[in-house]
Amino acid sequence: MDMERKTNHTDHVEQAEQFFLEGYNCSQSVMCAFSDVTGFDRPTSARLASSLGGGMGRLREVCGTVSAALLVLGMACGYEDPKDMKAKKDHYLLVQDYARRFREANGSIICRELLEGVKVKPGNVPEERTEEYYARRPCLNYVRRAAAILDEMLGEKS
Repeated sequence: MDMERKTNHTDHVEQAEQFFLEGYNCSQSVMCAFSDVTGFDRPTSARLASSLGGGMGRLREVCGTVSAALLVLGMACGYEDPKDMKAKKDHYLLVQDYARRFREANGSIICRELLEGVKVKPGNVPEERTEEYYARRPCLNYVRRAAAILDEMLGEKS
């Protein structure tokens, strides 16, 4: 997919935030906000990213916002030919650059490290989204930052 489409930083960040506040998980929020880049509609974006919330289904591994951003980068800048080693190398460099920027901004790309010190209920049952939930969880900030970094990088590629 080429990057002829212009991205709007404010809209993507605000849309990602709004999706999260509507109850979408962190990964879905980022993925859905960039539907203009990926070409996926909201239901497809939400389904595609649904497994990645909570650091992969609440396993607290790679932050869902990072995983979604990398899916968007793959759609926007990814390679198709498995024998094109230059394209593969360039794309992996892009992925590593995204991870570096997110880590520099937030201290980690790992969900459990990002949530260190936050009381999180273990298991596979998502927590109810309440005012208390949003007040104690930094996830909304990570959603915003993930979208902002992604916009920055897509802007550099256009």
